[in-house]
Amino acid sequence: MSKPTGSSDRLRVVSATEAAKNFGEVLARVREERAVYVVERRGKPVAEIRPVEERAFTGADFLELVRATSDPSAGPEYACAVETGIAFLNRAEVPKSPWER
Repeated sequence: MSKPTGSSDRLRVVSATEAAKNFGEVLARVREERAVYVVERRGKPVAEIRPVEERAFTGADFLELVRATSDPSAGPEYACAVETGIAFLNRAEVPKSPWER
């Protein structure tokens, strides 16, 4: 497998053949290390394999869900309480770096 490039410890360049032969290992590193692979064919980049970014559930998402599925009599206090709950559930549990505390 390829080694990380100098620009980022998570960015790796791999040939299409190497990626195909080691696809399970590539996926494991993407999942566990959040590695990003640039796949090359004939020395030119053709694709990236990267972790899926988790999308936060927003207040707008909730309002759309409420409009589509529930009783329209929910008041503004209820909507505010739900938005507070969504913000609490979407908070970052672990800082991305020690300087973000």
